[in-house]
Amino acid sequence: MILGGTKLGLVENKLVQIGIDLPLPADPVANYVPAVRVGDLLYLSGLGPASKDDGTSFTGKVGSDLSLEEGYEAARLTCLSIIGRLKKELGELDRVKRVVKLLGMVNSGPDFTDHPAVINGCSDLLVEVFGDNGSHARSAVGVSGLPFDIPVEIEIIVEVSD
Repeated sequence: MILGGTKLGLVENKLVQIGIDLPLPADPVANYVPAVRVGDLLYLSGLGPASKDDGTSFTGKVGSDLSLEEGYEAARLTCLSIIGRLKKELGELDRVKRVVKLLGMVNSGPDFTDHPAVINGCSDLLVEVFGDNGSHARSAVGVSGLPFDIPVEIEIIVEVSD
C-alpha cells in the first residue's frame, strides 16, 4: 500500500487495515533519552497512554478511579505510544524482529490485584500488530503512583534488524 507517496511496510499496512493511526511520540519530560540501542536490542524508556479519540486522557488509579476495562484501554493506548516511538526511532516498523520483554506498571488502588489483565491491553495489541514476533516475556506490577497520575506506564525491549 502507498500512503502519501510512501510505500508502507507489512506492519504499517497491518495498522492501516485495523484502523490505527499512530500518535506522535511525546518528548522526554526529564533528563533521559527516549531510546537506547545496544547491539540488536532497542530499549525504550517508559511511556504512558496516548490520548483517547476524543482528545482526553486517562488519569487515576485502576481499581479506585478507573475500572479494569478502562485500565486495559489505557494499556492499549500506551501500546500506541510505544509503536509510535518505535516508528520514530527505527523509521520502518518492519525492522522489529521480536518484542523481547515488557514491563508494565499499573497505578492502582490498594485492593486492586489484577495488574496482568490491565497490561494485556498492551500485550494483545503487540501480538495483533506484530504477530508471533509480538509475543514477549513480561512483568506486570502495581505501583502506588505514576507521573502525572497516568494509570499505566510501560517500557519494552525489542530486537531490531538493520
